[in-house]
Amino acid sequence: MKTFILLFQCRDQKGIVAKLADFIFKAGGNIINADQYSTDPAGGYFFIRVEFLINAPSGKAALEKGLSVIAKSLQAKFSLYDKEKPLRMGICVSSPGHCLAEILYLWRERELNVDTPLVISNFEGHREFARQYKVPFYFIPATKNSRREGELLKIVSRDTDFLVLARYMLVLSKKFLNAYGKDIINIHHGFLPSFKGSNPYGQALNQGVKVIGATSHFVAEKLDTGPIITQEVEYVSHKDALKDLVRKGKNLEKRALVEAIRAYIDYRVIKHNNKTIVF
Repeated sequence: MKTFILLFQCRDQKGIVAKLADFIFKAGGNIINADQYSTDPAGGYFFIRVEFLINAPSGKAALEKGLSVIAKSLQAKFSLYDKEKPLRMGICVSSPGHCLAEILYLWRERELNVDTPLVISNFEGHREFARQYKVPFYFIPATKNSRREGELLKIVSRDTDFLVLARYMLVLSKKFLNAYGKDIINIHHGFLPSFKGSNPYGQALNQGVKVIGATSHFVAEKLDTGPIITQEVEYVSHKDALKDLVRKGKNLEKRALVEAIRAYIDYRVIKHNNKTIVF
């Protein structure tokens, strides 16, 4: 028996769930979990995540072929995933190492079901840390004036299914995003859509906010504008200096990024326009 996860979206209309359930039943499958959401039953958009067990000797391709027929009739988009096949995760990181440390620790403890991650950094100091976890490390001394994206692309195109920017302090170009063509998850050390760009904690301090946050989102061409996956917040007060906001923010960054990774590798995230549905 294999476990598959189906993500399906289309305009809301009658019979969507019935058609999918009937297809899975006739294919010999058994639905073990299903979550659905509609923006508006009267002409809005419908989203569903279905997890099912099946003894499918013909495999994933045959299931996708049958689902394509349903998708065409409903003008829908869908993705089908083998739950037992972990994704390959690449991590890009600059000098700040707190998010990297959290990810690698949870991966080693088998709390993140991904294939052995690789670490790419423009900070040589992370090499020894990656070695302790027996994770491949690539040093690319990229800077704002020389981002060396060709070297980065050569590695990640071959060895990853998605990328995580765990405080990678360089902006990836449109050319790189198009060439890579896969999802990239970023952690921004601020509560988006406020406080975009650099020094968000300084911006928050100057505005006298009472809540700071961290935001994990998909990378888009325009800086800090991609669909948001997770956010974490914490209350602050007039007594907190910049160093306090940065200290508190590091914990928020780790939590937000890890939860976004969990949701993504569990196939619980559906992108729709500039938003996400996270089951």
